[in-house]
Amino acid sequence: MITTITLNSGNEMPLLGLGVYKATGEREVERAIGWAVDAGYRLIDTASAYKNEDGVGRGIQACPLPREDLFITTKIWNNAQRLGDVEGSFSRSLERLMTSYVDLYLIHWPVPGCYLSTWKELERLYEQGRARSIGVSNFDIRHLEELASISDITPSVNQIEFHPYWYQKKLVDYCQSKGIAVQAYAPLARGAYLDDDVICILATKYGKTPAQIGLRWILQKGVAVIPKSTQEERIISNGEIFDFVLEEEDMDAIDQLNRDYRSASIPDDLRDVTF
Repeated sequence: MITTITLNSGNEMPLLGLGVYKATGEREVERAIGWAVDAGYRLIDTASAYKNEDGVGRGIQACPLPREDLFITTKIWNNAQRLGDVEGSFSRSLERLMTSYVDLYLIHWPVPGCYLSTWKELERLYEQGRARSIGVSNFDIRHLEELASISDITPSVNQIEFHPYWYQKKLVDYCQSKGIAVQAYAPLARGAYLDDDVICILATKYGKTPAQIGLRWILQKGVAVIPKSTQEERIISNGEIFDFVLEEEDMDAIDQLNRDYRSASIPDDLRDVTF
């Protein structure tokens, strides 16, 4: 079964990754990375705003796999965009991650008046090979269209919140039509849909957990997933989603669960911005 997607940059990105948002406890992220790698994960998703890039760096160093076998993503935060400090922020991320390059560098949020110039700086990092692929996060269609108007380089990835309770079909269809891979953060909606009757019935039908049903639905939409966990059992369980396929009628049933439910918060400095 296919477990990677080819990005428009030509690089292969795993369809499954480990999210490490809020994993800041002592050696918490290092342990999670170790368990994830043992379970077959090869993608680790962090961000400067998560305040754990140094822990990810230690986790990478402790990993028995060569660096080129791992796919490391990080992101530039809003303040660095406003300050025009893309190079400085990126260099500090590399130092903390203890690597000479990242596989994917993302604009974390489309900060008004900043993200177009930030993208031009990301293009430079991409051309230098220090960011093997570049992309965006939390961008809507209008943001992507504005990028296209000033750049010939299409984002490799748009990382968005996506799950059965927030089925952003129009945005996903748009991205896929433009060759932009979609990656789902908060794919379990912080547990919001795990007790849903439809999801639970399907979990029983397939002999899977509700979380595995939700993650599998996302994968079958052609969207990559980066569930966050620092618990070994859940990391292993979240990875067991490539050994079954949801039937079309069950996919359709999950489609109907959408309620435009956002489980992740918008940063305080963007509260007044319309997304």
